[in-house]
Amino acid sequence: MHLVIATPFLDDYLLLRPGAANGARLPRGMYEELRQLAGSNSRVPPWLADAAAKSWGLELRTRPMAETVLVRQPSPHGYCRASYELNLGCNFDCSHCYLAQKRFAGLKWSDREKLLNAMRDAGVVWLQLTGGEPLIDGQFAETYIYAYGLGMMLSISTNASTLWKPKNIDLLTSRRPYRVTISVYGGSEESFDGLTRRRGSWKNFNKGMRAGMEAGLPINLNLIITGSCAQERQQMIDMAESWGLPYHVFSNMSPTIYGGADSLPAQSEEHLTKRRVFTGCHAGHTFFHSDPHGRVTICKVGREHPIDLVSEGVNGLSKLPAIADSLMLRTGGCSGCALSGSCMVCRPLAKLYQEAKAPLKMYCQHA
Repeated sequence: MHLVIATPFLDDYLLLRPGAANGARLPRGMYEELRQLAGSNSRVPPWLADAAAKSWGLELRTRPMAETVLVRQPSPHGYCRASYELNLGCNFDCSHCYLAQKRFAGLKWSDREKLLNAMRDAGVVWLQLTGGEPLIDGQFAETYIYAYGLGMMLSISTNASTLWKPKNIDLLTSRRPYRVTISVYGGSEESFDGLTRRRGSWKNFNKGMRAGMEAGLPINLNLIITGSCAQERQQMIDMAESWGLPYHVFSNMSPTIYGGADSLPAQSEEHLTKRRVFTGCHAGHTFFHSDPHGRVTICKVGREHPIDLVSEGVNGLSKLPAIADSLMLRTGGCSGCALSGSCMVCRPLAKLYQEAKAPLKMYCQHA
C-alpha cells in the first residue's frame, strides 16, 4: 500500500500523504524523476525522503519506490475534484433533505470500476463519497478501497450513525480519509430524532462520533439549523467546540434536486442568512459530480444534460465545460434583471428555487 502520492494538480505537481491535510508542491523536474522511477525497486530519492520526514515524520530512506510512492499520470482533461453519490438510499428520513425520494439504486460493481477509472483518467485527486448515506451502501468498502488504490484523497459525507461499526473503523484507520464530514441535526435526542424521523438516530450519532474521535479520524461537522432545532443552535455550537472539532453552520434550506418544495418548510425564517455575492465557480471545468448511475453533471445542483461516464468514458467529459457555461446563463425568471451582477446564488440553484415556487426572500436579495 502506497504511503505518498505524487500527482499533477491543475498546473502544478503535488506530493501528498493519504489522510494528511498538508502536502508539498513539486517542481516539474522532481515529478518527472518520480514518474521515471515509478513501480521500480529503486530506493526513493533522498530529496523525497527529506520532504516526507519534514512534512509527515515518515522514514522512507531505505524504502523502494514500488511499495512507497504512487505516481499519478498526467491527464489532458483538467479535472482535479469530483463528488460521487454512491446511493441515494439513507437510514434517516430528514425533513429538509434535498434529495427527496431516497431510493436504493446504483451501479453494479464492474460499472463502478469503470466510473472510478474514468475519474482517475480525468485527473481527479480529491473525491468526495456521499449519498444518501454512503456508509450503508452495500459496496461502500469495495468502492473506498478501489478509489484509495487509484491514488485519490477521499472525503466522506456521513450522518455517523454506522461509523462505530468495527468494519468501518478498521477500514478508515487502515486507509485514512482526507476528511470525514458529519452532519449534526440537533443538540438533543428529541430534536435530533424529530428531524431525522428515526427513533434512536441521536444515540447512534453519538456512538459514531465517539468511535470516530477515538480513532483519530479527521472529522469536520456540518451543523444543520432548521425550524425544528433552531432553538438549539448555540447548544450545537457548544457541543462542536467541546469536542474541539471544526464546524460550519448551515441554515439555508434548498429545494430538492427535482425543483420540489418538499424540503423548504424546514427553513427557520429567523435563521435565513444572507449569502455572499456569487462570482462564479469551477463547476464543470475543474470539478464534476456523479449520481449513483454514473451520470455526470457540473455539480450536485446543476443536474441538467447528464453525461453517462460509464458508457462514454472519460472523453465524454469534453462536453461538460460548454454545458456548465450554458447553465450559468441568466434565463427564465432572472433574464433581463439589471441587478444580476449582484446575485447571491448561481443560476442552477435559482432555477430550482423558481421551480419550487419558493418565496423570493429565500434566494433573491432584491425581493
